[in-house]
Amino acid sequence: MIRLTCFSALVALAFSSAAEGQEWARRMFQNFEHDFGTVARGASVEHEFEFQNIFVEDVHITSVRSSCGCTTPSIRSDKRTLKTWEKSAIVTRFNTSSFMGSKSAAIIVTIDRPYYAEVQLRVKGTIRSDVVVTPGLIQFGSIDAGQVAEEKIKISYSGRSSWEIVDVRSAHEHIEVELTELARNYGRVEYEMLVRLKETCPPGYLADQLTLVTNDTHGRAIPIKVEGNLIAPLTVSPATFSLGQLKPGDTVTKQIIVRSKTPFRVVNVKCDGHGACFEFRKPNDVKKLQVIPVVYTAGDEIGDLVHTIEIETDLAGGARASCKATATVLAATDG
Repeated sequence: MIRLTCFSALVALAFSSAAEGQEWARRMFQNFEHDFGTVARGASVEHEFEFQNIFVEDVHITSVRSSCGCTTPSIRSDKRTLKTWEKSAIVTRFNTSSFMGSKSAAIIVTIDRPYYAEVQLRVKGTIRSDVVVTPGLIQFGSIDAGQVAEEKIKISYSGRSSWEIVDVRSAHEHIEVELTELARNYGRVEYEMLVRLKETCPPGYLADQLTLVTNDTHGRAIPIKVEGNLIAPLTVSPATFSLGQLKPGDTVTKQIIVRSKTPFRVVNVKCDGHGACFEFRKPNDVKKLQVIPVVYTAGDEIGDLVHTIEIETDLAGGARASCKATATVLAATDG
């Protein structure tokens, strides 16, 4: 609370002069510039400038605009009003299909509450006219975790016949690439790149980048975006839930919902290190959706506690899922 009051005071002080009147808004951003580097024509290229409301007052973004058509700005999920500590981002998309050459843009973020201010962000990059990628990114979409997925992309070059892709790099250990040269004649070169997502890739959202390394003297590296959403065989809701504030001996009942695409049976439910505090009423049916009642009795350990609950099933490989339960156990008082 003291910290928020100080931030509120900063807002008031910021309006002692016109120059300082813009500075309070800049405090919400960590970065103000981004270089997209050298990118291929048609490539999907974005950057997010994240910001956070560090003040007591609500902050409202009224508009965001670009000084150049080469960049299209927007607000992440159109989240324009931020309460204290909430985050959002200004998403900047480089228009690589409509523009070529070296481009730069100023992104102006206009705020009208709690006070008027403008924050200027800058982006730049070079869009190669001689290299075209189709489609503009590797998009796996939503796939089941544990499955192999493959997508293809075509890279076309116009210029010198000796042009080559000499390497494809990625920091992602679960991605592998096969590059095939399709044509090379009259200064035109074509490649097909197969991108494979291994079955070892863990569940969750995938946002990565492949880098084509060419034999060009300048602008040798060309990035290609990779996206996907790997769905776990089991999902637990809620992923984290609160048991509330309790005194030793108090009891509370909650529910865990476990889902799968195929019917399954719950084999076991257990809790790490604090099993004596929990009672799990394990269902016996075989269904796609299982509801597990959880009864928690606070023990003698005082303070903020975090418990990990693990659910084991009879799905292939003994698929498991987990969630967390939080509790605040207060010291018992007389009377």
